[in-house]
Amino acid sequence: MNTAALTLPDGASLQYYDVTPDAADALPVIYHHGTPNVGEPPAPLYDAAAERGLRWIGFDRPGYGRSTRNQGRDIASAATDAIAVADELGVDRFAVFGHSGGGPHALACAALEPERVIAVVSVAGLAPFKARGLDWFAGMTKAGVAELTAAVKGGDKLRELLEKGEYDPDMFTPADHTALGGEWSWFNGIAARGTERGLGGMIDDDIAYVRDWGFDPATVQCPTLIVQGADDRIVPSAHGEWLARTVPGAELWLRAGDGHLSVMRAGAEMLDWLLAQSPA
Repeated sequence: MNTAALTLPDGASLQYYDVTPDAADALPVIYHHGTPNVGEPPAPLYDAAAERGLRWIGFDRPGYGRSTRNQGRDIASAATDAIAVADELGVDRFAVFGHSGGGPHALACAALEPERVIAVVSVAGLAPFKARGLDWFAGMTKAGVAELTAAVKGGDKLRELLEKGEYDPDMFTPADHTALGGEWSWFNGIAARGTERGLGGMIDDDIAYVRDWGFDPATVQCPTLIVQGADDRIVPSAHGEWLARTVPGAELWLRAGDGHLSVMRAGAEMLDWLLAQSPA
């Protein structure tokens, strides 16, 4: 994995990652990370991507890792950042893949950059806060409800709650804990790195989730796969089902027995789906 930083037109720094296989015609896949993580693409899927001729690219959203914070950013801003990284690497068309908090950001790229994005996978991603017909908090753990309710009240309330650092192990299902005890222990490392510089990135993410996203998921036109763990306690399955109904032509994989993290054990199959959408 190669990593470097680019300087945006406003002078801000954006840290990016590039995992390039040997294949000269590799399909680039820009990974959008969860909250609070950094943008390193998922290491447990490096081999699967290389076997399929896929090139992983990722970046730290503003406020995470070595990317400059952009307080007040919305979900849509991820599209501008993704294009900046793609242009820096000489990438024209690409797929996007987002897990958890990365799901909405991946959908933003698909909606706002239809000439560049060929397909999108959103895994365990939230629906918009004011999604019509969705009881947004239903099925979330108490800790999740408290965090996102604080986000509605603003940054000060949210920081006050997050600084308490209370961890609720019940947010993860038994399947999640099993995944974390195996190869997906990778999540522990990137989550720790996500808050090394403080809580700014996490606060900005949470506030962006409960405000206007800056785009409508119904405007996504490229092939879309929504993957959701049926037992997810962090992002309840109703969110994935709402997105699948809303994004035109979206395909839904509702995985029985999976939670928020264990759903990523189907990552190789998701990459197969992406590859099938690639232009010949």
